[in-house]
Amino acid sequence: MSDATLHATTQNPDDFAVQIADQVESFLVAVTEVAKGDEPDSAVPFLLLEVSQLLLAGGRLGAHEDIVPDERYETDTGPDPDVDELRENLARLLEPVDVYSEVFDPYEPRTAPVPARVSDDLADVVTDLRHGMAHYRAGRTTEALWWWQFSYFSNWGSTASATLRALHSVLAHVRLNQPLEELDGLDTDQGMGDENLEFEAGRVMQQEIATPLGLRSGR
Repeated sequence: MSDATLHATTQNPDDFAVQIADQVESFLVAVTEVAKGDEPDSAVPFLLLEVSQLLLAGGRLGAHEDIVPDERYETDTGPDPDVDELRENLARLLEPVDVYSEVFDPYEPRTAPVPARVSDDLADVVTDLRHGMAHYRAGRTTEALWWWQFSYFSNWGSTASATLRALHSVLAHVRLNQPLEELDGLDTDQGMGDENLEFEAGRVMQQEIATPLGLRSGR
C-alpha cells in the first residue's frame, strides 16, 4: 500500500469528510457561476481547473477503503434539484465545443466512439454531487461519503474524466495554435478492423461532432 493510500484510509474520518465536502461544494458553486455566462472567454479554462480539482477529491475517495453507510437503506433526500437550466446555460455558453467524441470503456474491445456533451456531463456530475451534499448537510456524514464514493465509481468519476479530457483538448488547441480545422478527416476508429463499425462511427463524428464544431460542411 502506498503512502497516499495509507493516509487516505487512516486519517481522521471527520477531517476527511470536511475536506471532500469542501471540494464538492467548491465545484458546485464554481460551475453554477460559470453557467451564468458573465465571463464566457474564461469558461473553458476555469471549468478545466474546477474539474481537475474535483477529480482530486474523486481520487482520494477511490483510494479510500470502502465506506459503509450507517443504515442498511439509503435515507430519502427528496427529489434531486432540477439541473435543466444549468445544462441549457452551459450548452449555450460552450457552443460550438460542447459536443465531443467519447469511448465509454477503454478496456472494452471494439467500442466505437459516441458523441457526448460537456454540458450534459457537467449537469450529471452536479446531480450526483448535490445528492451526496444533501446527506452531508443533514448531518449524515458517513452516508454522504458513501454516496460520493459509490457514485464516483459508478458514474461521476468517468463522466468528469471524459469532460476533463475534452476541455483539455479545446484549451490545448488554442494554446498550441492548432486550429480545430486541422482535425478534418480524423478517423476515430482507425485500426478497429470492422468496416461497418468504422463507417458508422465516422458518420456520427461528421454529423454530431464535426458539424457543430464547424469542421465539415455537414453535407
